[in-house]
Amino acid sequence: MSVRTAAVATAASATALLALAAPPAAGESDHGRLFLTVSGAQNTWTRGLQLTCPDGDGHHPHGAAACAALHRAQGEPGDVIVESHLCTREYDPVTATAEGDWNGRPIVWHKTYPNACALDAATGPVFRF
Repeated sequence: MSVRTAAVATAASATALLALAAPPAAGESDHGRLFLTVSGAQNTWTRGLQLTCPDGDGHHPHGAAACAALHRAQGEPGDVIVESHLCTREYDPVTATAEGDWNGRPIVWHKTYPNACALDAATGPVFRF
């Protein structure tokens, strides 16, 4: 192998590796893997699952919709915009958490809501499992 051929091969390999590591360009799908949990008052019960985007792969029953909502919120569960709906004033707190990464950026988020309806109204399909 000539020096020139080796240099071209090395440059091509480096370019390919950079393309794999680079975040998606504008207009491309966001990529993220989040472990989502919801727990009852004082952690009396917990349920959780992993959501992998952009396709919503995994066991999330509304994975594609959850990924779309997170895409619009740039991966931040607290910034999800949903159509709000009314909830009762019942106090039965639930805590939602999201941990993982979105486009290579770490995500660590948690918030307690007064009840499951308030959680659904604030986060839409993301925690609807």
